[in-house]
Amino acid sequence: MNSIDTQLLLKLNSMVGKNPVVDVLVQLLVNEYFVPVSLSLVLLFMWFGAKELENLRWKLGAINAAIGVGIANIIVATSNIFYFRDRPFMHLDVNLLFYRPTDSSFPSNAAAVAMALAIGISLHDKRLAPLVLPLAASIGIARVMAGVHYPSDVLAGWIVGALAAFIALLITNFLRPFIERLILAAKNLGLA
Repeated sequence: MNSIDTQLLLKLNSMVGKNPVVDVLVQLLVNEYFVPVSLSLVLLFMWFGAKELENLRWKLGAINAAIGVGIANIIVATSNIFYFRDRPFMHLDVNLLFYRPTDSSFPSNAAAVAMALAIGISLHDKRLAPLVLPLAASIGIARVMAGVHYPSDVLAGWIVGALAAFIALLITNFLRPFIERLILAAKNLGLA
């Protein structure tokens, strides 16, 4: 149990429980709401707030990110059928700043979804990358600090999310003529 993974977990987890400001920040970032909702608001902005020049590119980015999230969830759910990893708090004395999830720790679904969203967005507008990529990374780091994931769970989640975003890009590019027609129909109905 003295692996680099465990050592890094314990090092990051030792930063919580000492400073209320750090604890509040970790609790904000670790939950299933703040980062996903923030990234979803970026998607809504891309869908509804695009200037005419960026209209199609941003809408494709929003679609790419949404498809990426679906693919990431499928990959995580499938991997959890074949491999279950206990959460760190089940075997280690950690400062737990979150509820006790009962699903598999590996790979981190929260990290996968956040990264799929962030990379899906970034692939269509690199100007948004400095906003969305650190936000996506923060949920994974916070989950290690809070004692609910090992660093390798988060790293695997980030890899799954990135892979899902690139698979979604291939799908989006392949279906682009069809997607463009759907976007035009949505625009005519006032939905885009």
